[in-house]
Amino acid sequence: MRAVVTHGSGGREVLAVEEVPDPEPGRGEVLIEVEAAGVNRADILQREGGYPPPPHASPILGLECSGRVAAVGPEVADFAVGDEVCALLDGGGYAELVAAPAGQVLRRPEGVSLVDAAGLPEAVCTVWSNLFMVAGLRPGETLLVHGGASGIGTTAIQLAVALGAKVIATVGTAAKADRCRDLGAELVINYREDDFVEAVRGATDGRGADVILDIVGAEYLPRNVRALATEGRLVVIGMLGGRRGELDLGTLLRKRAAVLATTLRGRPPAQKAAIVSSVAENVWPLVADGHVRPIIDRVLPLDQVAEAHRVMEASEHVGKVLLSTRP
Repeated sequence: MRAVVTHGSGGREVLAVEEVPDPEPGRGEVLIEVEAAGVNRADILQREGGYPPPPHASPILGLECSGRVAAVGPEVADFAVGDEVCALLDGGGYAELVAAPAGQVLRRPEGVSLVDAAGLPEAVCTVWSNLFMVAGLRPGETLLVHGGASGIGTTAIQLAVALGAKVIATVGTAAKADRCRDLGAELVINYREDDFVEAVRGATDGRGADVILDIVGAEYLPRNVRALATEGRLVVIGMLGGRRGELDLGTLLRKRAAVLATTLRGRPPAQKAAIVSSVAENVWPLVADGHVRPIIDRVLPLDQVAEAHRVMEASEHVGKVLLSTRP
């Protein structure tokens, strides 16, 4: 099969498309003929050498894909050859074939093309698990999502609005602000121009955000805590702004607030399967009826993987960047 391989760690120049051996499905696994794969910042970190794959995972980049079931391994009863699916992967998505644990595979939702479905698994599982399974976002609460125009951000806005929350988002450009408003954000803050802490307080009569979903990390930690409401929950899922920050415990105690930090890729298979099952039950109906949809910025052929990474690194996109295995 054709797949993206990395010759060492480094910049985009280490990426190449080459012929590699086909994977085979093991016990409890599904072999997927890949139609498209989602590009995520974790892929860039792995390419650079800062985010190695978990033990026994494929070294090939790619944490989500869509396609058709090509074969099933022993002890797989829920899928058959020919089923159209998308999957949350431990690795291996930038390829024409990938083996995935059956518990991390979802049927293509109605109303979404097979290509576009590649933009769903990572973002939806991340958002659903963190906002609802971990932080317990409730109807009527206020969510602040940083990076509102990203794949995570566009998903979080739609899902939170669909389930009755009010959404505030931060972005870096006016064009991205317009897209977030179109998706349902009630307030969009340009972080290059305005203080998001003051903007959030102003929009909530001084109360603050009940839940904050943060991809920035250390750089935003003190301000995120100040922006939290009483009994607020800050969920950190990225470290674009560094990994070490100062935490004001006095403010945290006074607000009876919580700081939570999670990753998805390194979770045990049983936890990932539980998240995927919950997504199928709770989120897939919202996707099927159009309340939540994948926002696809562009689809590039596998041979243009370096360009896909460039777009991601430059933050030129809104929503998801996909790689197609088709010419």
